[in-house]
Amino acid sequence: QGGARSAQGFGAPSVYHAVIVIFLEFFAWGLLTAPTLVVLHETFPKHTFLMNGLIQGVKGLLSFLSAPLIGALSDVWGRKSFLLLTVFFTCAPIPLMKISPWWYFAVISVSGVFAVTFSVVFAYVADITQEHERSMAYGLVSATFAASLVTSPAIGAYLGRVYGDGLVVVLASAIAMLDICFILVAVPESLPEKMRPASWGAPISWEQADPFASLRKVGQDSTVLLICITVFLSYLPEAGQYSSFFLYLRQIMGFSPESVAAFIAVLGLLSIVAQTVVLSLLMRSIGNKNTILLGLGFQILQLAWYGFGSEPWMMWAAGALAAMSSITFPAISALVSRTAEPDQQGVGQGMVTGIRGLCNGLGPALYGFIFYIFHVEYGKWEPFFISSSPQSSIIPGPPFLFGACSVLLALLVALFIPEQPHLGLRPGSWKKHSSPHGHPHSLRPPGEAKEPLLQDSNCSTIRRGHLCTTKAT
Repeated sequence: QGGARSAQGFGAPSVYHAVIVIFLEFFAWGLLTAPTLVVLHETFPKHTFLMNGLIQGVKGLLSFLSAPLIGALSDVWGRKSFLLLTVFFTCAPIPLMKISPWWYFAVISVSGVFAVTFSVVFAYVADITQEHERSMAYGLVSATFAASLVTSPAIGAYLGRVYGDGLVVVLASAIAMLDICFILVAVPESLPEKMRPASWGAPISWEQADPFASLRKVGQDSTVLLICITVFLSYLPEAGQYSSFFLYLRQIMGFSPESVAAFIAVLGLLSIVAQTVVLSLLMRSIGNKNTILLGLGFQILQLAWYGFGSEPWMMWAAGALAAMSSITFPAISALVSRTAEPDQQGVGQGMVTGIRGLCNGLGPALYGFIFYIFHVEYGKWEPFFISSSPQSSIIPGPPFLFGACSVLLALLVALFIPEQPHLGLRPGSWKKHSSPHGHPHSLRPPGEAKEPLLQDSNCSTIRRGHLCTTKAT
């Protein structure tokens, strides 16, 4: 079977191939967590936070615009070539950190066009798993992502302190090269020739490549609309938070590099437990909708605690809540997966993922702007508040409180989602989302696997806790 599927690569395509690709890519970027913050601060000393938000906002927006086209092309040309492309361009900025910081940040922004590795990886996994195995496979990829970020920031910070940041950049570049070589040599193609459209010359419809296509359909079904509003209101603050929290701990809360590394590690381990053991227990015992509501409740508490917290122990306590709130998105993904028609899975997931992609662009810029308005700026490597206004002395982290209010609205909207919804994604009105080529892999909307939400289920916690710096797409 492996031979029929691929002339190249080791063995038959498996989830483990996808797991190794993800681990190496994000391990390389994790090493650069501490050096990136130093370079960011040195390059933009006056408006560190605002520039951080803009760089990540541009990257997120470009990823949102390009993901459908790359996904549609991978349906035609196969996954392997696009894994290679996305990993290469996601990791391309790494060596530039020491060569030219300005170019480093410019290339990070522009790399968003190809920085959609997760979309291709989840499509790869969907090609090779049966439906009943899929959520377990997605969970494994998600847990691997969390695991890669449990250790790498601590290793990077230690090596940087002992040997200098130059060595860390070289090591990260070498790991990225190893990932590219692994894809070239060892990863077999997952999409069999017979499953692809006629040939390499098969046309890609612009409908497939339009990132707004799925968003325009949101209002056609009330349940879909409720789910999408819930996702937007809860993921917007999350996307902003992942761009800032590590910097916030270091600067405003006065965490040492060692404390931050420990925080990341503990949070990563808790998130893995939450998304495996706790999530499955809750789904069985209280049901899908109540699991979503519980996750949103934890997120509100966590953001409010981050916003008002002024002591390090409060950050640790809120971090535990962050791990618990990572159950929300896998639960939403499961709800969409369970209630959509078998041939409309991709359409439902594509709408939700499109909204998340939009938030990845809007969230970081919004958080940067709120910090800027409240004059909370990062000018020195010590905790301080520049503003003497009562707001910023009472509220150390204004954007986190904005986030808590946004998630509260999401919770109120989610209450109206029916217990047993049946998404009205009828083939009649949704037909043009399906590929004209009529094979299961092209029914998935552009760029997304059937349950792409799990892409961020682990990242959500790591992001809440600190980091997915400018890399996690």
